[in-house]
Amino acid sequence: MGQEVDHQEFSRADRTKHREKVRRCLDVLALMLRQSSFDAEDPMTGLEIEFNLVDEDGHPALKNAEALEAIANPSFQTELGQFNLEINVAPRRLGSRGATGFEQDLRASLNDAEARASKVGAHLVMIGILPTLEPGHLSPSTLSPNPRYQLLSDQILNARGEDIAISINGVERLSTTADSIMPEAACTSTQLHIQVSPDEFAPYWNASQAIAGVQLALCANSPYLLGKDLWNETRIPLFEQATDTRSDELKAQGVRPRVWFGERWINSIFDLFEENVRYFPALLPITEDEDPLEVLQSGGTPMLHELRLHNGTIYRWNRPVYDVVDGRPHVRVENRVLAAGPTVVDTMANAAFYFGLTRALATDERPLWSQMSFSAAEENFHVGARDGIDAQLYWPGLGQVPATELTIRRLLPMARTGLEAWGVDTDEIDRLLGIIEERCRVGQNGASWYRGQVQRRTADGATRGEALRLTLLDYRERMHSNEPVHSW
Repeated sequence: MGQEVDHQEFSRADRTKHREKVRRCLDVLALMLRQSSFDAEDPMTGLEIEFNLVDEDGHPALKNAEALEAIANPSFQTELGQFNLEINVAPRRLGSRGATGFEQDLRASLNDAEARASKVGAHLVMIGILPTLEPGHLSPSTLSPNPRYQLLSDQILNARGEDIAISINGVERLSTTADSIMPEAACTSTQLHIQVSPDEFAPYWNASQAIAGVQLALCANSPYLLGKDLWNETRIPLFEQATDTRSDELKAQGVRPRVWFGERWINSIFDLFEENVRYFPALLPITEDEDPLEVLQSGGTPMLHELRLHNGTIYRWNRPVYDVVDGRPHVRVENRVLAAGPTVVDTMANAAFYFGLTRALATDERPLWSQMSFSAAEENFHVGARDGIDAQLYWPGLGQVPATELTIRRLLPMARTGLEAWGVDTDEIDRLLGIIEERCRVGQNGASWYRGQVQRRTADGATRGEALRLTLLDYRERMHSNEPVHSW
């Protein structure tokens, strides 16, 4: 959820001062993009995964503080809800067995964390939305004690001026309200990072936007929320609504949402940061002492604290990131589309598909986004989330085509080419992309498997709640087997 902040009240003067400082940071970023040397010679890739915590019976376990203490690994940290944790896997270069290294590190960390957390009655589950959540789990009382979370919740509710309305029409319909941002905690994701040079950022971001619908279709893993059968990737509409600061009147005026697909292809990373500053008021107007221009002119690297904090409260599905490591600035694309799970090997297959395909598209002589409207990419995004593995998506030169057919015929060969360019070994490519291919051929991802199991149990006489719980216990066992979901 970003950097730590203190819980505090903000005056009108605080907001005015912060706006001026954010704009100053934006001006300095523009200077840096023209003048500075960014770290991109040997780019890294990164991976973050959010987990749910459950008890022995599959119900949410509100024990992230106890679990963190037991795990005692700085790679793990709290998330929004007391039933959430997140792991930040150490960044790697994909070449020289990097993909295998990611998988081994993640698997070892998960095994160790599970063994330790189980001693305090908490078990880790990688799934987009925990199917056994009940309304009481999404109340303010289950918010993690980090002051940032309460502050963010208060600021979003204050900006909105009324309770948050959640309305999702899927296989069934869910309509509810919330007096905090806790429904956001139901959304647990996998976040993939690609470090690029500023000059390469725009094509990588555009490529990420163009394939987001395909990612959702192939990797959907969130069919149930509060007992309702909704979208295959219900995280998407839930997250869009759970952090919406707009009243109905502001929506009608066309005010942009803070969870945002965007509205156009870009030419520079600056376009995104500039839009963020122009369109969105600050939620956390905290101002630091650093003068970014003075730091830059003295030969240092400014942290751009205010711009980064502001950027962290605008939830683009593909987010621009500015960061500083060991005194050197870098930029990266943060892909936030995917749900967590179902297994580590599925997660790495999903990552390989994304890393390979974006590189192939970003370096193509005829960019995909020159052949495809942005609105078509956005439509694909929501169709992929709604329909999952059965989605029909638009693709230039093919028209409407099943996502699975598009992937096998067109995208997997491109992803292979991209992974080869990253320096990934042939056996790694074969294994990981082979999982994506088999998922397409079998027609089964996390969402379709879970829905099928629940339907089977209810047909045998179980209640919906019991079917969700028993299926989750089965899911958790299979998750630890690390057998890919298409083989379940």
